[in-house]
Amino acid sequence: MHRNPWPGVAQASLFAVISLLSACIDSQGIAPQAERLDVAQLDPGSTIRRAEQEAAWPHAQWWRAYGDPQLNAWMDQALADSPSLAMAAARVRQARALAGVVESAEQPQVNLDANVQRKRWPDDYFYGPGELARTTSWNNTSLLGFSYDLDLWGRERSRSHQALDQARVAVAEARLAALELQGNLVRSYIRLALLHGEKDVAQASLAQQEHILRLAEQRLRDGIGTRLEISRAEAPLPETHRQIDALNESIALTRNQLAALAGKGPGEGERLQRPTLDLQRLPSLPAQLPLELLGRRPDLVASRWQVAAQARGIEVAKAGFYPNVNLLGGIGSSATQGGVLDFLRYDKLTYNLGPALSLPMFDGGLRRGQLGAAAAEYDLAVEHYNQTLVGALQQVADALVRIKSLRQQQALAAEAVVAAQKTCDLALLAQQRGLTGFDAVLETQPTLFQRQLQQQQVRAALLNAQADLLLALGGGALPEPVGPSAASLAPREPRLRFLPKP
Repeated sequence: MHRNPWPGVAQASLFAVISLLSACIDSQGIAPQAERLDVAQLDPGSTIRRAEQEAAWPHAQWWRAYGDPQLNAWMDQALADSPSLAMAAARVRQARALAGVVESAEQPQVNLDANVQRKRWPDDYFYGPGELARTTSWNNTSLLGFSYDLDLWGRERSRSHQALDQARVAVAEARLAALELQGNLVRSYIRLALLHGEKDVAQASLAQQEHILRLAEQRLRDGIGTRLEISRAEAPLPETHRQIDALNESIALTRNQLAALAGKGPGEGERLQRPTLDLQRLPSLPAQLPLELLGRRPDLVASRWQVAAQARGIEVAKAGFYPNVNLLGGIGSSATQGGVLDFLRYDKLTYNLGPALSLPMFDGGLRRGQLGAAAAEYDLAVEHYNQTLVGALQQVADALVRIKSLRQQQALAAEAVVAAQKTCDLALLAQQRGLTGFDAVLETQPTLFQRQLQQQQVRAALLNAQADLLLALGGGALPEPVGPSAASLAPREPRLRFLPKP
């Protein structure tokens, strides 16, 4: 038997021809241009650098830092029942399923096709007037087909990795949706606390106005007052009642908003009591900045996976410039005459097996355009990551600046309330002793209540700044540190002093 003296020549020639033909479409000159920012090269600023000396991460359930059991329970309901989080979870399942669809292309494919037909054969030019003309017979076929993409250039593998990266993006985006829900709920809860504080101020103002009215009426009965004093004392009462009604309306609307965020009906929001938020449990920043600070933010995680997915897209586009080699095969049978099951006989058997080659020769710039689009999409993903990273640093720095300023404002607002209360008490005492007129008492009241209102607003702004900082940290990552119970850290609401009764 004659043997081929050059056993490897045929294989080498085949690959040489494929390589030569694949050079018909050139991919050179198309490459991504964007580069990811190195976080270590970004100056975090003096504000963040000062925070590097602080301690540990906040807990992932960062809202527990406020020490409000009602907020904790409401947040648990929101995370369990929110429609927005359910939609995010559905998108994650969809992305994972699509990744499985793409990954299936890497595996061998086996298909079975069979048909059993009763057919009447015509007598025409195509079929001819043969023996089957104007007769009816069974026309049955079956084929068990096999195909396997050899994926010599890694195109299908790159597609699978790209789909998995997209699934990871969906997971990170679901975490981002949860974080946004947490932030919106906490901000609404802080607004509810502020509205209650403003209502306290309005009710205190109403109580003092009613007290002043009683004093004016008593002075008139004693013969030392006038009806003008009574009229002046009565004038602010309707507006104060209106403000209280408006605050009650805002409280009800905020409760409805909190119920909607938790996926509940408005009736559930009516059960919400006054918040008891604690300002003394602000968690410190992590020791490692900025990598450890920002690395776990879900938006940055999603951006990094998006960059990885687009990098896989470039590999897929590059693989399109090379031949696609598949292994195809099939076994089946075919029978035109005879019984209905004659196609299952051995003598009706047919089979095929061999490689299939698909080679791009000229496509009018299609593949170069696809590669250029993939490179541009990669550049967009990289720049989006860079923009997200820079924005994250700004959010942290802004939150730290606001917290530092608001802490100073809180101390100054408390001093202003004490000073205004002292002035109000002295004016009333002087009026009761006959040292001043009643006008002095009336003039001190608006200042006191304005200072109390500003104190409540500063407190709410500080609570919001704390939430912004925790959100900028991505919600935290480490276990909650052991410390005093929430009950022992329950805040003491600043009591609004009333004027002494006559």
